Amino acid sequence: MLKRAIIVSVMSVLGFGGAYAAPQILTGTAAVNVTSETAAAAKNVAFDNARRQIIVSALAPYADGAALGAVIKDAPASSLTNLVASSSIDGEQQSATTYSANITMTLDGMAVRRWLADNNINSWLPDNNAGDQVLVLITLRDRVGDWLQLNQIARGENIELNTRNISGNQMTISIPESGRRMFVAVARSAGWQTSDDGVLRLWK
Repeated sequence: MLKRAIIVSVMSVLGFGGAYAAPQILTGTAAVNVTSETAAAAKNVAFDNARRQIIVSALAPYADGAALGAVIKDAPASSLTNLVASSSIDGEQQSATTYSANITMTLDGMAVRRWLADNNINSWLPDNNAGDQVLVLITLRDRVGDWLQLNQIARGENIELNTRNISGNQMTISIPESGRRMFVAVARSAGWQTSDDGVLRLWK
């Protein structure tokens, strides 16, 4: 029986470059401290808890957080184990009934995308096979008119817009890195304001 399971902290480190390339690394580290009937049982619980925390943290920027949290909560451990490509342990300590460590896990991007789709979780995790993509966060003042204008800009410059998520007047899309400069230039001339800190943002 589990007596105590404490997740002390979890940190997600994502693989961003100057351009928003498809993420090469989805990884996180969880500091865990678990007490159970035996050290082996405590270690199993610690890894399960760390796995759930890291998956939620690493995928938070790319998926519907509420849906993700609900599915993770009820998901069997075996289905989540398949999402982990590799793991490592640092600072491991254990006694007869306790286990503590800093557990780092790297997720398998392809397995994650399949799992998100299978569980009907809306996501905008770029496809590793799609080439370099720039993530674009758009604030729409006029949902219909602004979106039509951006589509017209993209068509005029032969740039493909890939819709990732729509929530209210907020939209997340991605565009090829090769079209970033021209897309920004034409959007600005059409009255859009932009900022770019690795993630391109557009608003009016």
